[in-house]
Amino acid sequence: MKQVQLSHGGGGEETNKLIHDLFYRHFKNDILIKAEDAAVLQTEGKIAFTTDSFTVSPLFFEGGDIGKLAVAGTVNDLAMMGAKPLYLSSAFMIEEGFPFEELERIVGSMAAELEKSGAKIVCGDTKVVPRGSVDKLFINTAGIGQIMREGISSQTIREGDVIIASRDIGRHGATVLMAREGLEVSADLGSDCETLWPAVEALIDDKISISALRDATRGGLAAVLNEWAENSGVCLEIEESAIRVSDEVQGICEMFGFEATDLANEGTFVAAVAPMHAAFAVSTLQRFGFCGEAAVIGRVTQQYPGKVVLHSAFGSRRFLDLPKGELLPRIC
Repeated sequence: MKQVQLSHGGGGEETNKLIHDLFYRHFKNDILIKAEDAAVLQTEGKIAFTTDSFTVSPLFFEGGDIGKLAVAGTVNDLAMMGAKPLYLSSAFMIEEGFPFEELERIVGSMAAELEKSGAKIVCGDTKVVPRGSVDKLFINTAGIGQIMREGISSQTIREGDVIIASRDIGRHGATVLMAREGLEVSADLGSDCETLWPAVEALIDDKISISALRDATRGGLAAVLNEWAENSGVCLEIEESAIRVSDEVQGICEMFGFEATDLANEGTFVAAVAPMHAAFAVSTLQRFGFCGEAAVIGRVTQQYPGKVVLHSAFGSRRFLDLPKGELLPRIC
């Protein structure tokens, strides 16, 4: 099997061949193939800029891989600020001996995910390091997006706003855990890893009054809600029965003692919208298959500013706290 060698990162003929035969072939666009020291970009108005690094283990999991995760994660960070994803950078840190076939599969996955938002990879870097220096493959991505709706912020959530979750929660964390532990729970359990820009763009096009958006990645739904409550100085009152959790994820939680609200997602987001637009926003989201279970899960009050209150179906209530410690390392 062909493997990545140290010479592929040495800057010589092998590096040139890797860049042209693999990266340019999958990521080809007019800006990238100029091969300048930096990409020259044309943008209009305000932009959003973000970066992230991806180190998931295993690299391939049900519903995605580290490449899909890297692109979706970066464009989603832009989308959550109301920004249309435009340009990405991509840097690979590859362990010597990594199978070339797997690298090509990952790069192909990145190219397929880019098509969903129309964003382009316009610059990048490749480092090949000796065996043991990294665990197989790390990817860093940065992204630039054009702001299409200003004012979306975790600090502008207002009393009366309605909280919407785009789908069921906890799938990514549960799927990675299942793959890592070699468990076979159900064929229906897969990561929610997905590019969210098409759904966010639809909300903007439908003129939904959006106060805040956030993808519920590490820390899950619980982290997003607590950050919003604190940043805006409001109380988020959430109906536990309205939060969608699949039977498979619930089974994993009961097996390992987790709360589904703490588990990571990679294609699930939370929106705070004006109450008069709540039903319209849910209807808009449900047009997309990956948001088919979008639902109102709560409302914003001033009952306990800075806190999240979880109401059970039995009439009791408790504070939903931030997750403590690191439930699952290397999930994204």
